[in-house]
Amino acid sequence: MRKVMLILAVAALAILGSSCNKLKARDHLNKGVQAFTAAQYPEAIEHFKTAVDLDPGFASARLYLAIAYMQQWIPGADSPENNKMAQAALDQFMKVLEQDPKNTTAMASIASLNLNQKNWDGAQQWYEKLIAVDPASADSYYSMGFIAWSKWYPEYGKARAGLGMKQEDPGPIKDKKVKEELKAKFGPVIDGGLAALDKALQINPDYDDAMAYENLLIRERADLADTKEEYDKQTKVADDWVQRALATKKKKAEAKNKTGGSIVVDPNAK
Repeated sequence: MRKVMLILAVAALAILGSSCNKLKARDHLNKGVQAFTAAQYPEAIEHFKTAVDLDPGFASARLYLAIAYMQQWIPGADSPENNKMAQAALDQFMKVLEQDPKNTTAMASIASLNLNQKNWDGAQQWYEKLIAVDPASADSYYSMGFIAWSKWYPEYGKARAGLGMKQEDPGPIKDKKVKEELKAKFGPVIDGGLAALDKALQINPDYDDAMAYENLLIRERADLADTKEEYDKQTKVADDWVQRALATKKKKAEAKNKTGGSIVVDPNAK
């Protein structure tokens, strides 16, 4: 009987200790959020790390920790310390996904990390995963359009420069071999990017950045046209996208001026 009572006492102490750790973890989470809000990111990281150490299953604390690491990462700055921040953020986001495989914030953040590191294929894969969980993510579709343009544009510019074509010179590209090579390699990339941008605009018809990249991809694709007539036709479509983007930006600016820049609550928002 005394043995049973001892076991129960030990179990009670373990439960009590676990409960105390959870309370301490939440306290550190709150302190971390306060520090993060004040842009005191190193301090925030330490609180979030402590919260995770106290309660390894505390998904919210781990997510905040990952975001705090990412906040300190500077895209484009190649240094051991900066790269370490990116890797720390990635590691924590991956651990969040181990606990919550459908966490869209973690997915979007990993996709963004890859995008800003110009790892186009990695970013594409993560945006596809995000869309599988959140099909209404217009930003994901837009990003896939941007990725397509980012893959295509450097090679397109190099090809034109190699043929002695200036930026303002009209197309299509006259060298048939160069044009066919670009078509074979990048035709599917461009088409996929335009399909993604179309989807972004279906979800958000006022997505002016998506309109801008519709213009770029269509205008540049026109250089691959077989005839001057087809080139002019595609250029006209691109011009139409420019006008739509400008009109949308103007509409948004007018709406913002009317509301004085205040936040407008969407009555349909959930």
